[in-house]
Parts: sequence; structure tokens; C-alpha cells
Amino acid sequence: MLYIEPRKRIVTKDDLAIWEKSQTHEDLLNFIVDLQNLVEGLTNQAKVHESDAIKELVAQLDKILELVDKHPVLKERDISRFGKSEFCDFYDDIQKQAPSMFSGLVQDKEAVVELARYFGESWGDRTRIDYGSGHELNFLCFFYCLHKLNVITKDDYPALVLRVFCKYISIMRQLQKTYWLEPAGSHGVWGLDDYHFLPFLFGASQLASHPHMKPKSIHNKEMVENFWEQYMYFECIHFINSIKTVPGYDGNTQASLRWHSPMLDDILSAKSWAKIKDGMIKMYNAEVFGKLPIIQHFMFGHIIQCPEDVPEHSDEEASDCGHKHLGRLLRYQDP
Repeated sequence: MLYIEPRKRIVTKDDLAIWEKSQTHEDLLNFIVDLQNLVEGLTNQAKVHESDAIKELVAQLDKILELVDKHPVLKERDISRFGKSEFCDFYDDIQKQAPSMFSGLVQDKEAVVELARYFGESWGDRTRIDYGSGHELNFLCFFYCLHKLNVITKDDYPALVLRVFCKYISIMRQLQKTYWLEPAGSHGVWGLDDYHFLPFLFGASQLASHPHMKPKSIHNKEMVENFWEQYMYFECIHFINSIKTVPGYDGNTQASLRWHSPMLDDILSAKSWAKIKDGMIKMYNAEVFGKLPIIQHFMFGHIIQCPEDVPEHSDEEASDCGHKHLGRLLRYQDP
């Protein structure tokens, strides 16, 4: 089988329209739905089947943490408000090591080319030193490739989310604070979150069948503090509140979900987590899969194939995303 290094193909609105009606689009969306459904009612620490493949993936993510330690920020060298330059060294190290990290999981060594590209692009952009839902999507594509290569099965899906994806998010939280990654193409106050979408999507499913937890509980500081390690949705709120502050009446700073994320605050007015769960899939399809500024960066190879009707574009056309990457100003706590 001929594997190729994935590359960008979607350039125009016409390309996007073809993509949205394609089998590849449907298959990826169904994959997300399956992952979401199979973590319903489970906490992050739930006992789930952990195959050798899952254990190997977790072990490889531990190596990413080692790379963060290998490339610490030297504050006296970098006084920029965003984007610590040491991230470039971290990024280059991942690209160098990625092809060998999963060679033990995949029998067809040529397939590693595609796996490594999606995995390598999951950690942010080297040039802009930013991160957004498009990079997060690459990690999902990495999962999907493992599924298509029969490295993981549906039996692995709960652990894939609760063990591997949760660890990935934990590492990304560290990268965002360590290297001051700028939000990629943030939608400002109308967006769910500056960096991530999938933790909300999976997190709503975790809570969908909870007998007592209501959406409005997110506003309860004590509950967030007590449950953020058990549920992804609570973890998202905990992280947002830890890095964003607004002036308080007493002159000190305080976090306010209503102030910095009104869309997220509005969603919590839903009567049940089950409704939020269903809404998250529709929102992901519209706001990630259906947005040209994001899908222009989406890469297609042999495993994840580009729809046949999408015309060929020059490398220059595919590389020019045609939009600005403006992140929201965040007030980070000095680590």
C-alpha cells in the first residue's frame, strides 16, 4: 500500500462544500460520535480496558513531557508577551522523533509517515507559536489513523479518550502556560474556549447520565475545585478560571466565566447535560469541520483521503490560509 505524507488540499469555499458532503467527513464525524458515546457516564479515573496499544501510546506521551523539560524557557532571553522561542526547539524535537515513536505499533512502516505528520502537527504551529482547535483536530486524526490501521478497536475507545486524550490535554495545558502559546484564530468572546473544543464535547458526555450534576453546577466554585480531576468539562472551566482574570470590586483580580466566555456561559443554561452533549456534536461539525480557516489547514493522505472532486491546487495556494491569526489577550499567572 502506498502511503504519502499528508498535505493540505482545501483552499476555496467550493472545496469546503465538497468536503462537507464527502465520505471522509462523514466517517470522521461518526468516529467522534463513537468516542463521545463510549465515555458517557465515565469519570477520568474509571476502570476501562487498557490494551497494550493504549499503554504504549501513554508511554510515548510521557516522552513528550520529557521534551518539555529538555527545552525550558530562559526568561532572560525572551521578553515577548506571547510565544516563547524555546517552543520552536520543542517543536523541532517532536518532528524529529515522531517517526520512531510509533514504529512499534504499526506493522506497515510506511504508514508511520502519515501517523507522524498528524501527531507532529498536534502540538501547535512553529512559526506563529500558537495552538487551536485545528491542531487538536490533528490529534483526533492521529487516533483515526490508528483505528483505520487496526492498531486500536472500539474496545479501546474509552481508554483512548480517558487515558490518552486526557494526557494529551494535560500536556497541552503545560505547553500553553510554559511557552505562552497564542490562541490560533480565536473567535474572541463568542468562542467556547481559546484553545480546545473536544474536552467540552467528551466532557458533556461524561456528565450526560449523571443523576445529580446539573449544567449550572459549573458556576459553583467549590464543585469545580472538587471535580475538575474527574470530569473533562470541569477541568476546562478550572483551567480557564486559572489563566483568565478580570478586575474585582476590591481591586484584586477574579475569574468570571460570564465575562470571558459568554457562549460557554449560555450553553450552561441548558436543562441537561444530555442536550449539551448532542449540541456539542452539531457545534463541532459547524464550527470546526465547517469553517474554512480551520479546514484549510486540514491534511489528507492515503489513510484520510481527500474527496475526489476537490481540484488540485499549487503548494503556494494551499499554504496561504488567507486569514489572520489574532489571539485574545490573556493574563497568564506567572508559573
